[in-house]
Amino acid sequence: MDILTAMEISGSALKAERTRLNIGAMNLANANTTRTIEGGPYRAKSVVFEAKPLEHDFRGQLERADTRLRKVEVVAVVEDKAPFKEIYDLSHPDADEKGIVRLPNVNVTEQMVDIMSARRAYEANVTALDAVKSMALKALDISR
Repeated sequence: MDILTAMEISGSALKAERTRLNIGAMNLANANTTRTIEGGPYRAKSVVFEAKPLEHDFRGQLERADTRLRKVEVVAVVEDKAPFKEIYDLSHPDADEKGIVRLPNVNVTEQMVDIMSARRAYEANVTALDAVKSMALKALDISR
């Protein structure tokens, strides 16, 4: 594995974790949204990651056939199919004729844990990139 490959792997993880952070923030921001453009309450979303092979030229593929190095990519942002929360509130503007208000299916605690996990993964990949950079600089110093 060379330095650029390590940077590509960590870079893909940074991009994926940034998407995960953004989706978590969006879910928290809409935790009380009872009316969306599509109609009805906001539906929580989550990110689906997939390990993808590193893309190189044909010769590079043959040379790396046995290493099985993978990067991560976001392949989908999916809606949570969990049912909406329902409360009784006759004074709410989105209450139905029985006084039931449908609230988003966002679990605030779950979203906070997911955001903290994404943040830790992001920080770990920044540390990995710093280590690669440090090794590259040391290699340049040695060659002088």
